[in-house]
Amino acid sequence: MTVTPRASIALPEKPALEGLEQKWLARWDEDGTYRFDRSAERANVYSIDTPPPTVSCSLHVGHVFSYTHTDILARFHRMRGRDVFYPMGWDDNGLPTERRVQNFFGVRCDPSLPYDASFVPPETPGKQPISVSRRNFVELCERLTAEDEKAFEALWKYLGLSVDWRMTYSTVGRKSQRVSQRAFLRLLKRGIAYQLEAPTLWDIDFRTAVAQAELEDREVPGAYHKIRFTKADGGSIDIDTTRPELLPACVALVAHPDDARYRDLFGTDVVTPLFKARVPLRPHALANPEKGTGVAMICTFGDVTDVIWWRELSLPVRAIIQPDGRLRNVTWGSPGWESDAADAAQAAYGEIAGLPTNKARAKIVEQLKASGELIGDIRPITHPVKFYEKGDRALEIVTSRQWFIKTVESREALKARGHELTWYPPFMESR
Repeated sequence: MTVTPRASIALPEKPALEGLEQKWLARWDEDGTYRFDRSAERANVYSIDTPPPTVSCSLHVGHVFSYTHTDILARFHRMRGRDVFYPMGWDDNGLPTERRVQNFFGVRCDPSLPYDASFVPPETPGKQPISVSRRNFVELCERLTAEDEKAFEALWKYLGLSVDWRMTYSTVGRKSQRVSQRAFLRLLKRGIAYQLEAPTLWDIDFRTAVAQAELEDREVPGAYHKIRFTKADGGSIDIDTTRPELLPACVALVAHPDDARYRDLFGTDVVTPLFKARVPLRPHALANPEKGTGVAMICTFGDVTDVIWWRELSLPVRAIIQPDGRLRNVTWGSPGWESDAADAAQAAYGEIAGLPTNKARAKIVEQLKASGELIGDIRPITHPVKFYEKGDRALEIVTSRQWFIKTVESREALKARGHELTWYPPFMESR
């Protein structure tokens, strides 16, 4: 038998994969290999609800690593005959996007500014950010996230993720907005969503609430002031505070339950210096017997611990810090602002109303010295204070109307389904 030799085939010196992605991506798209059949029976659907990746950062191997795991599951169940629902979304909403736009364009949002239809961001960001209106800032967010999303999609396609690219969504897209708004209205109708006047961390320069991810502690100089409260029996209790300007906002004193110095006084009232308001002395485990005199002044609100005490001890609110950082006007003797000497309290407060906190502090120290209720010398210290990461002044805690979602009462039901509620600081917790 005669064998006809085949035509010689030139083999490459090394195997190469170049070009395979484009070839197979086109083939898979043409054949609809990874398309989800919306008419499929629910019992045969395997749904993958992967949190959409944040598109406001640079891509790295972690993105590839994590989404490869998910794709393995998608392929496994698809090979078993299941209809796999595997969409891809983009999380382009919130703080990460704001940071990226600020850094990329060199801008900062100032809601007080009018919209500038002719605004063009600089090609190279300067050292000082340019203030732009909210609408201008949102437009820049939409512009940059659209480019970032293209880069993410190109990477996932290059990897060959078995995603149905017809179902791509974004967290700021109109469809997502409609879904979230309808869900909120449904919660509101069921009585699960409700409004409440509540404290929030606030930057007085940026005029914005500050998220936990934006916080940082900085060591700053301060001073302890020892001030004297009067007991009902004519005696006194001294407390150390770094914020005497919040004395008008005092709603209680607190000491540790095991502190023998104050155990017999729990439940009794004391009278505040200058403003002569009656406030209770209460026990709480967060009070530190080793700090100062062992008694702390609970003001609404000086710091996060004040918020915890306020919540857990069911105390009233006497909020005096406004969003601009100045002390608001109040009327002593009115409900919530009772005083044993309303006229004297009003006169003392009138000298600090409208002042920023640092000037109010200096003024109230003068008043305490004059009344003899400032005890001893002012003692300089250095202590950690919470700041907004981009801010120059310490954060304040102000009150505002906020929406809350009732979750605690559903905790056990959610746990039974395999879910666990995330814990937030008490002033941020959904009730």
